[in-house]
Amino acid sequence: MARALIHMPASAKQGEIIEIRALIGHPMETGYRVGTDGKLLARDIIRSFACRYNGEQVFGAELHQAIAANPYIAFFTVATESGTLEFKWEGDNGFAHTEKMTLTVAA
Repeated sequence: MARALIHMPASAKQGEIIEIRALIGHPMETGYRVGTDGKLLARDIIRSFACRYNGEQVFGAELHQAIAANPYIAFFTVATESGTLEFKWEGDNGFAHTEKMTLTVAA
């Protein structure tokens, strides 16, 4: 299982712009590198990342072989209401990882 680190405020004022930073531990093997046996190593990358805020997608990204190991993504969104942010990474070989964080919004 992958390890994800997410940094975001636990609370914000309504209408405030918040920064969210997400990092996941993953080797991101490109499929172009040769192993010690002289054969190509199998591709194993995270292909997509999405963040949903109370079920509505607020950020999404497609990732490709050129992304480094342990992909780090930072983005901003507007705090509209209290709720849950769901972070989902999907990749090759059936890889899927989901994390949830709660945001409390005050008027």
